[in-house]
Amino acid sequence: MTLYDYEMSQHIEAQAYPFYALIMTAMRQADTNNLAKLKAEWPNVWDELYRRYHAPGGVIPEDANPPQIRFEVVKRSKGDE
Repeated sequence: MTLYDYEMSQHIEAQAYPFYALIMTAMRQADTNNLAKLKAEWPNVWDELYRRYHAPGGVIPEDANPPQIRFEVVKRSKGDE
Protein backbone atom coordinates (compact mmCIF):
# COMPACT_ATOMS: atom_id res chain seq x y z
CA MET A 1 0.00 0.00 0.00
CA THR A 2 1.00 3.60 -0.36
CA LEU A 3 0.38 6.92 1.39
CA TYR A 4 -2.13 7.63 -1.37
CA ASP A 5 -4.06 4.46 -0.50
CA TYR A 6 -4.10 5.47 3.16
CA GLU A 7 -5.30 8.99 2.38
CA MET A 8 -7.99 7.67 0.05
CA SER A 9 -9.17 5.35 2.83
CA GLN A 10 -9.63 8.43 5.03
CA HIS A 11 -11.64 10.12 2.30
CA ILE A 12 -13.82 7.04 1.79
CA GLU A 13 -14.35 6.66 5.55
CA ALA A 14 -15.55 10.27 5.77
CA GLN A 15 -18.30 9.45 3.25
CA ALA A 16 -19.76 6.87 5.65
CA TYR A 17 -20.51 4.27 2.97
CA PRO A 18 -22.23 1.10 4.21
CA PHE A 19 -19.80 -1.74 4.93
CA TYR A 20 -21.26 -4.20 2.43
CA ALA A 21 -21.28 -1.53 -0.29
CA LEU A 22 -17.53 -1.20 0.26
CA ILE A 23 -17.08 -4.98 0.07
CA MET A 24 -19.05 -5.06 -3.20
CA THR A 25 -16.93 -2.22 -4.55
CA ALA A 26 -13.76 -4.08 -3.59
CA MET A 27 -15.09 -7.14 -5.41
CA ARG A 28 -15.81 -5.08 -8.53
CA GLN A 29 -12.28 -3.66 -8.56
CA ALA A 30 -10.35 -6.73 -7.41
CA ASP A 31 -7.86 -8.64 -9.49
CA THR A 32 -8.35 -12.40 -9.85
CA ASN A 33 -6.43 -13.39 -6.71
CA ASN A 34 -8.00 -10.77 -4.46
CA LEU A 35 -11.46 -11.51 -5.81
CA ALA A 36 -11.02 -15.16 -4.88
CA LYS A 37 -10.10 -14.14 -1.33
CA LEU A 38 -13.06 -11.76 -1.03
CA LYS A 39 -15.46 -14.38 -2.42
CA ALA A 40 -14.16 -16.94 0.08
CA GLU A 41 -14.61 -14.55 3.00
CA TRP A 42 -18.01 -13.13 1.96
CA PRO A 43 -19.72 -15.68 -0.31
CA ASN A 44 -23.20 -14.29 0.36
CA VAL A 45 -22.11 -10.79 -0.62
CA TRP A 46 -20.60 -12.18 -3.83
CA ASP A 47 -23.79 -14.10 -4.62
CA GLU A 48 -25.90 -10.98 -4.20
CA LEU A 49 -23.52 -8.80 -6.21
CA TYR A 50 -23.50 -11.37 -9.00
CA ARG A 51 -27.30 -11.65 -9.03
CA ARG A 52 -27.80 -7.88 -8.96
CA TYR A 53 -25.18 -7.31 -11.65
CA HIS A 54 -27.11 -9.61 -13.98
CA ALA A 55 -30.58 -8.29 -13.04
CA PRO A 56 -32.15 -5.33 -14.85
CA GLY A 57 -31.43 -2.24 -12.78
CA GLY A 58 -29.87 -4.40 -10.06
CA VAL A 59 -33.36 -5.29 -8.82
CA ILE A 60 -33.83 -8.87 -7.66
CA PRO A 61 -37.18 -10.54 -6.90
CA GLU A 62 -36.92 -10.27 -3.12
CA ASP A 63 -36.60 -6.47 -3.22
CA ALA A 64 -39.70 -4.78 -1.82
CA ASN A 65 -40.87 -1.74 -3.79
CA PRO A 66 -37.68 -1.35 -5.86
CA PRO A 67 -38.40 2.16 -7.23
CA GLN A 68 -38.76 3.58 -3.70
CA ILE A 69 -35.60 1.85 -2.52
CA ARG A 70 -33.65 3.28 -5.46
CA PHE A 71 -35.07 6.76 -4.80
CA GLU A 72 -33.98 6.61 -1.16
CA VAL A 73 -30.46 5.54 -2.14
CA VAL A 74 -30.16 8.36 -4.67
CA LYS A 75 -31.69 10.84 -2.23
CA ARG A 76 -29.25 9.90 0.56
CA SER A 77 -26.24 9.94 -1.75
CA LYS A 78 -27.03 13.53 -2.74
CA GLY A 79 -27.39 14.62 0.89
CA ASP A 80 -31.10 15.49 0.57
CA GLU A 81 -32.20 14.12 3.91
